[in-house]
Amino acid sequence: MNPDNSSGMRVVSGIKPTGNLHLGNYLGAVKQWVAMQDQILSQSGETMYFIADLHGLTEWIAPAELRANTIEMTATLVAAGIDPERSILFNQARVPQHSELSWLLNNVARVGWLNRMTQFKDKAGKNREGASVGLYDYPVLMAADVLLYNATHVPVGEDQKQHLELARDIATKFNADYATELFTLPAPLVSEAAPRIMSLRDAGAKMSKSNPSEQSVVKLIDPDEVIADKFRRAKTDADLLPGTWEELDGRAEARNLVTIFAALADRAPQDVVVEFAGKGFGQFKPALADLAVAKLAPIRDEMTRLLDDRGAIDAILERGAERARDLAAPLLRRAQEAMGLLV
Repeated sequence: MNPDNSSGMRVVSGIKPTGNLHLGNYLGAVKQWVAMQDQILSQSGETMYFIADLHGLTEWIAPAELRANTIEMTATLVAAGIDPERSILFNQARVPQHSELSWLLNNVARVGWLNRMTQFKDKAGKNREGASVGLYDYPVLMAADVLLYNATHVPVGEDQKQHLELARDIATKFNADYATELFTLPAPLVSEAAPRIMSLRDAGAKMSKSNPSEQSVVKLIDPDEVIADKFRRAKTDADLLPGTWEELDGRAEARNLVTIFAALADRAPQDVVVEFAGKGFGQFKPALADLAVAKLAPIRDEMTRLLDDRGAIDAILERGAERARDLAAPLLRRAQEAMGLLV
């Protein structure tokens, strides 16, 4: 990859390591990354994906669990289609320039800017005084994550737009304060909204590994027969499927299953509704179960193979980190020199 990124787009995105990944994680995030990789590379762009293990420290997590989650997330990304030969895939902790640049940018960011970050208020809740400084300050690390590579574009959902604006504000102020044009202002990369996958037992709640009902969540590690059984037993209503997507308003369970079918099949929900119009869930759910098994089984099998080969995961992350460090080190040095540090 070209450190100055004169070739065009460079997309940088990170994902926090979580364990026991499920269908909602896959359709809502991982599958989106794979599609983005293929799209950006087809336009001669560059893609960098990282496991945000430093961000995983903002709230207490047992060290062994964080390590295991990082390994599992890496295996999932590769199994789902992120190609470590075509994209740079690494974990933050192996690239110390993320932390170093974050400290430099802490001296550029303003307290008032961070006070406006709504996610800290949401995550800290009523216990703001007891929250970690990292939870308050992590938007600056997020800025460093993308500015470190002069990313031209950053994928953002609604909840991340504020953080990208902060990164742009920090870059603008740094460039002005130190009379340089070091940092590129990253633009938002807005893709089609990721599907919001709900519980199979209660479509009013998101699919979550914390749900006490095993039947409510399809885990990526589930065997074929378990995946199929969960979909066949999924909660539905007694009505037939209508002829249009709009007619499913007010039928949360039905909408959820059609959403899942459409996302797995790379089709529009309206197309799925048309195909099954006038049919009941006695026909729809077995078709959905077969589709889910066909799509998820290869990912699960490759995940299992990779998880049984820790050396392969380490090699992927270290090779990606080496490539990332080669890009990050020159920019960090230029930032240090711009600020008057002797390095």
